[in-house]
Amino acid sequence: MSQSAVLLLNLGSPDSTSVPDVKRYLREFLGDERVIDKPFQPLRWLLVNGIIIPFRAKNSAHAYSTIWTDEGSPLVVTSRHTREKLQAVMDLPVELAMNYGNPSIPAALARLAASGVERLLLFPQYPHYAMSSWETVVVKVRREAARIAPGMIIECVRPYYEDDDYITALVASARPYLDHPHDHLLFSYHSIPVRHLTKADSSHAHCQTVPDCCNTCSPAHATCYKAQVTHTTRAFAGKAGLDPAKWSMAFQSRIANEPWIKPYTDYECKRLAREGKKRLLVITPAFVTDCLETLEEIRVRGAEDFIGAGGESFEHIPCLNDQPVWIDFLANRVRRWQAKVAPVAAR
Repeated sequence: MSQSAVLLLNLGSPDSTSVPDVKRYLREFLGDERVIDKPFQPLRWLLVNGIIIPFRAKNSAHAYSTIWTDEGSPLVVTSRHTREKLQAVMDLPVELAMNYGNPSIPAALARLAASGVERLLLFPQYPHYAMSSWETVVVKVRREAARIAPGMIIECVRPYYEDDDYITALVASARPYLDHPHDHLLFSYHSIPVRHLTKADSSHAHCQTVPDCCNTCSPAHATCYKAQVTHTTRAFAGKAGLDPAKWSMAFQSRIANEPWIKPYTDYECKRLAREGKKRLLVITPAFVTDCLETLEEIRVRGAEDFIGAGGESFEHIPCLNDQPVWIDFLANRVRRWQAKVAPVAAR
């Protein structure tokens, strides 16, 4: 029987909060053609290295320094804990890799190949499809595997944005916070350029074209980030029994100079406060692991925006991280895959 394994995949972080390390990380991240998808490579290089990094590196290094732990990057540290806890309940190897930075995808694949792994399940830690997250990490693994372990059979967990077990885990994780008195729950998702939505619609006849396109059934939803986060939000609201008047959606982490998905989270935090909401809860379901975008952008700057506009209480619901409900979800999905491939592998 062939040896099988699982590879957990996440975004990544700089190796430290030093400006050189942050520059190196941003260069790798923003240089990805699926993150900044300018059609002409020299133009993308100039934008990243000549404009974005010189202006962002120092500020980003400071932002990372406010959330850094003694063990290192919260995203990487928590991802390692998740891997360890999943490994403890699985009977096959579990590896971890980051799309950018360390632990790297090539190093993880090399370890797996050296240990005799012939069949690999990729498990992106992204519930939703986006060209700049789910797609790019899967493409990178397949490209590196073709070079490092060309005989390895690779399969992948599809986006699980409306998987009932995922929604159940999300609601269970949030329940202690939902049970506290609050005036409003804001679902904040990482934004992407509107152009990415239309680019991902292979029909070129649904996204941003059909009225209420995210809630109108279409095959385009298989690769539509906004439709998928909309489905996650509505499924969560239904399972949690939320009052429709007490929740809304917004999008964070935009970059200027072109239209990104709206409404913007920082604007919404201020608007909700000005409309008289005093106690705000924010949940960030696009992230399964707390990171710079949740710990600094939401918990620090989001709170400042809300309190500064007249709000009184702001609380961010932690991501699933390495909570037991998340480990159970991961383990159950892997076991389902094992049950499917076992008869094939035994032939």
